[in-house]
Amino acid sequence: MLIFKPDTMLRWHRELVRRKWTLHQKRKPGRPRLSSELEELIIRLANENHRWGYDKIHGELLKLGFAVSPTSVRNVLKRHQISPAPQRSSLSWRSFLGHNKDQILACDFFTIETISLKTLYVLFFIELGSRRVHFAGCSAHPNSLWVTQQARQLVWQLENAPHSKRFLIHDRDTKFSKSFGTVFVSEKIKIIRTPYRAPRANAFAERWVRSVREECLDHILIINESHLYRVLNEYVDTCNRSRPHQGISQNFPVSNARHNNEGSICRRKILGGIIHDYFRQPSSPVLTVGRGFCTIQVYKTAVISILHTVNPDFTTGC
Repeated sequence: MLIFKPDTMLRWHRELVRRKWTLHQKRKPGRPRLSSELEELIIRLANENHRWGYDKIHGELLKLGFAVSPTSVRNVLKRHQISPAPQRSSLSWRSFLGHNKDQILACDFFTIETISLKTLYVLFFIELGSRRVHFAGCSAHPNSLWVTQQARQLVWQLENAPHSKRFLIHDRDTKFSKSFGTVFVSEKIKIIRTPYRAPRANAFAERWVRSVREECLDHILIINESHLYRVLNEYVDTCNRSRPHQGISQNFPVSNARHNNEGSICRRKILGGIIHDYFRQPSSPVLTVGRGFCTIQVYKTAVISILHTVNPDFTTGC
């Protein structure tokens, strides 16, 4: 007595043949998935180049040795919710300021109350690219004539600047008179006035006002206008030459000083010790004295001590 029929055996054999040819084909139909490295590169190119479309990114990938189609580029960007080029290419204020920061100036007023409660107005300019501050002056009565004269002096200072300025940002304060704007327009500098009650539109200037108050003016009682002028002159000089700025990678706006690892660390008091500046003091120069067959190296201090021993009345003259 047979347990199964011949047809059943043939059907089993056909099933075994089918499984032989289909068991190891686990790959899903369609193109293979792109590698994670290639996807990250496509996303990077799209984020760093907002005006590049699918074809442009595709061409750049071919140049870098990646074989990929424009459709794959589109699918990757769509999967990561990155809009097409026409929608990504809209210029934001952050991008605009970043592209043109070396050509932009900003200015503003802020007030200080003296010890006798007299209000003094301070006018300053700041270069957005280098963060260099120009202290224009301070006055109890900043009329149109005074403000215009400060503008002229700034324009004279900027004649030798490495980057020509094209824009000036300031608010709608009435102290910025028409003659004030004419000075900059004559130098082909366009005036950009911020909206009403929008201090963030002039954020660089507002941030410096906060710095000068927190680091300097909040710790000093201002006596009069000349006192304020001397204080701000010293503070601005320190900001421009020896204060690292986070916005420019801890560099200095004016000087090209490099980080020095040699010499003893010294402290310099600014404004009577309200601010401390630290720097490296170079070692004393070595003097080489040659006599006959030998060379003796001595420090300058040692030479002075020897001369004092020979002649007690010797002075260095400094």
